[in-house]
Amino acid sequence: MKRRDFSIQLAAAGVGLTLAGSARAQGAPAEGRDYVRLSQPAPVTLPGPDKKVDVVEFFWYGCPHCNVFEPILDAWSKRLPADVAVRKVPVGFTARHQLGQKMFYALEETGQLEALHRRTFTAIHVQNVPLNTEAQMTAFVAANGGDAEKFSAAFKGFSVNTKATRARQLSDAYKIDGVPAVGIQGRYFTSGALAGSHERALKVTEYLIDLARKA
Repeated sequence: MKRRDFSIQLAAAGVGLTLAGSARAQGAPAEGRDYVRLSQPAPVTLPGPDKKVDVVEFFWYGCPHCNVFEPILDAWSKRLPADVAVRKVPVGFTARHQLGQKMFYALEETGQLEALHRRTFTAIHVQNVPLNTEAQMTAFVAANGGDAEKFSAAFKGFSVNTKATRARQLSDAYKIDGVPAVGIQGRYFTSGALAGSHERALKVTEYLIDLARKA
């Protein structure tokens, strides 16, 4: 989903991925076609000295393509070498996206992310539950067995606002203008729209992980 005119992109992106995939020649990924190399490196965050490569999934809860990509990426990430760290970063293109950012980080802050992350996607894209306001998000947390009081406090708190600001800075540094997208080691990014499909985007990511190691 693109930063601008994202409502129109929702209808068109699925067709675009199909056409791009059918036209994509197989073989080694090509810079400028399957992935982008950043002219200025983006910040890299690793959780410990045992991790060497930083992989970032950029997403938005309201994006249907992110909903499809999420389980594919999660299954893929379990097969990665131990030195690769994968983290999720919600984008904040508009005020509506920024509410989703705060929901993600409030869930993380209160230890409820693992239980409610996938449920959030399901609620929006399968159950048609509106999660467009803080009140709706808090009610969703309560309805799914979470601690709504802690969530609401975190949602308004300094830590969540700081994390959301840093997430926007990171997506800007990677020059992300659509989701889902994957950033690698602060140097490259790819996406299903670039690579031709979600699955091939992860193949390209594996190629870029190898490039990052060699660098």
